Amino acid sequence: MAENFVNKKTQVSIIAVATLSFLGILVETSLNVTFPLLTHEFSVSLSTIQWVTSGYLLMVTIVMSATGFLNNRFNAKNLFRVALLFNLIGTILCVLSQQFIVLFLGRLLQAISTGIATPLMYHIILSVVPVGKRGTYMGLAAMIISLAPALGPTYGGTLSAFSSWRAIFIITIPVILLAAWIGERNISLVPNKTDQKFDWWGIILLAITFGSLSLSFANAGNYGFTSYRFIEMLIVFCLTTLVFGFKMQHSSKKILDFKLLLQPVVGLRWINFFVLQFINIGISFVIPLFLENRLHVNSFITGLVLLPGALAGALISPYAGRLFDHSGAFRPLLFSSITLISGTGLFFATSSKISVWGVTLLYILLRVGFNLGFSNSMSDASLHITSEKNSNFNSIFNTFQQYAGSLGTSVLAAVISVNQFNNGNLSHSTEQGSRIAYGILLILAIVSLITVIAVKYLFNDTIKTEQR
Repeated sequence: MAENFVNKKTQVSIIAVATLSFLGILVETSLNVTFPLLTHEFSVSLSTIQWVTSGYLLMVTIVMSATGFLNNRFNAKNLFRVALLFNLIGTILCVLSQQFIVLFLGRLLQAISTGIATPLMYHIILSVVPVGKRGTYMGLAAMIISLAPALGPTYGGTLSAFSSWRAIFIITIPVILLAAWIGERNISLVPNKTDQKFDWWGIILLAITFGSLSLSFANAGNYGFTSYRFIEMLIVFCLTTLVFGFKMQHSSKKILDFKLLLQPVVGLRWINFFVLQFINIGISFVIPLFLENRLHVNSFITGLVLLPGALAGALISPYAGRLFDHSGAFRPLLFSSITLISGTGLFFATSSKISVWGVTLLYILLRVGFNLGFSNSMSDASLHITSEKNSNFNSIFNTFQQYAGSLGTSVLAAVISVNQFNNGNLSHSTEQGSRIAYGILLILAIVSLITVIAVKYLFNDTIKTEQR
C-alpha cells in the first residue's frame, strides 16, 4: 500500500546512522572479553577496568537525555556529522592509549557519538516511517544493532588472542569513514523548530544522579558494600534524585519529559524496556568473566561461545517486529519474559556444574528472549503518544536503555568483585559471584513478566487500535 511505502533514501539514512550505533556496541562487547587482559596491562582492578564499559554507557546516557532537544533544534545531517567526529577522535585516542585514563577518555568521546547516533536513528524511523511499517523497521534497527553483540565477543576475542586489543579500534576506522560517505549523501531530515531553551541544570543534575549511583557500586566493588565510600555515594544519589525530581516538577525547562511515563502502558513498557537492557548488558558482562575465570577458556573461545546466541537474537529481531505489526505486543512480550525467566533460572541453578556447551545453549535462549521483547516494548509504547512527543519519547527511552546497561555492569561487577576480594580462590569466587548475579537477573526477568501481564489484563492492551 502507498501509505506504507518507505523510499530507498530513508532506508539508507537509517543504515548510515545505525552503523555508528553498531560500532559503539561492537567495541563495547568486544572489550568485555578483554577485561582480564586489560586489568593486567593497565595494572588496575576489575571494578576500575569495567568503567570502560559502564562509564561509556553512563556518558551515552547523559548525552541521550539531551537528544529530545537536539533532534528538535538541529538538522539531522549536522548531528550525524558531530557524532562521526567524536567517534573518529575517540577511536584514535583508544588506539594510542598507554595509560588507562587515555583509554577511558577515548571511550567517553565514542560514547558521545553513540549517544547522538542511536536516538537519531530512532528519530528518523519515528518521524518518516509509516505506523503500519513501524514495528518492522524498529525490528530491523534492532537487528542491525544486535549484530554488534553477535560479532563483538568473537571479534574482540580473536583480535586480542592473535593480534592486539588495539586492533579492535583500528579496524573500525574505515567503517566510520564509509558511514560518513553514506550519511552525507542521504540524510536530510529537518528539525521540528522549537523555542525551548536547553536545560543545563537538568542535565548536570541528571549526570550527578546517574553518576553517583554507578560510582557507589564501583566503590562497593573495590571496598565492599559496608564501606563508607559506598554509603556516602548512595546518599549523594538519594539527595540529587530528590533535587532533580523537584526541579522536574516545578521548572518549565525539562531535560526529559517524565510525564510521558505517567501513562500506564507507556510507563510499564518503559520498565520492561529498562529491565531487558539491564539483563542483556549484565549477562554479557558476567558470562565472559565466568568462562575465563571459572571454566578457564581463553578470550577467543569466549567469543565463539557467545556468537551463536547473539546471532540467533539478531536474526529473530525482524520476525519479532513483523509479529508485532500483525498481532500486537502481547504474544512476543510474553514469550520474551518466559524465555528470560527460563534462561536466567537455569544459569542460577546450574552455575556450579555448567559446561561451555551449556553456557552456549543458555545464552542462545537469553538472546532470543531479549530480542523478542526489546524493540517491541518501545514500539508498543510509541503508539500511545502523540507524534509531537516523538523526540521526547525517543530521548527518555534511549536514555534509560543506556543507563540500564551502565547500571547493570556496575552492579554485577560489584557483586563479583566483592566475592573475589573476600575469597582468594579466583575460580570459586567468580562462580559464587556469578550465581548471585544470575539470581538478580532472574528476579528482574520476573518483573518483566509482571509488566506484560499488567498491561494485558489491567490496562486493556490496545496496540492495534490506537492510530495517530
